[in-house]
Amino acid sequence: MNEKPLQPARKATIEDYMLTERNGGPARNEYMNGRVMPRPGSNRWHSLIVSNVAIALGSRMHGHKSEIYVGNMRVRLQTNLVTYPDLVVVNGEPAFSDPNIDLLLNPTIVVEVVSSTTNTADKTQKLESFLAMDSIKECVVVKEDEMRVEHYAKQNPKQWVYRIYNERDDVISLESINCKISLSEVYAQIKFRQTEISSTAVN
Repeated sequence: MNEKPLQPARKATIEDYMLTERNGGPARNEYMNGRVMPRPGSNRWHSLIVSNVAIALGSRMHGHKSEIYVGNMRVRLQTNLVTYPDLVVVNGEPAFSDPNIDLLLNPTIVVEVVSSTTNTADKTQKLESFLAMDSIKECVVVKEDEMRVEHYAKQNPKQWVYRIYNERDDVISLESINCKISLSEVYAQIKFRQTEISSTAVN
């Protein structure tokens, strides 16, 4: 979720939405409260950040009974909300809505990359839905146009620990999958005002 929708939303039932998504080609749309919302494409920095996170986590998850999905996995957060998080981790056996195995029901971690032009209302609704989902243990929101990562870690269904990371040496601990990732990895090759960030891996 990094830009405002480029086209107006249209109304549809969840069944019609899923049928169109499965048969409508490569374009991706999200479903929010009975409306089909076009999801715009990603720019260079957005795509690099998602790749950086996926590579860093994947390199540490060998032997884990976990799966990582990047960009194209639909997640059903509630009856009236289906979204495509930028990155999803499932710790354990993934559960899907039907044999098509394309609508995930039990994400453990979701990662979203946002920018200053992200629609604030959509961002807030998605975040609240992520935090309300039983299976989600951690939510990570990464800014693409500044060095800032917001990390939500579930303590119990009504309590989350919220942390902000904004220094290149900061390290995010994802306790639900026993992995750590540094901001220098998240923002490797990303340029803010012509300043390039090099990568330093966490051992």
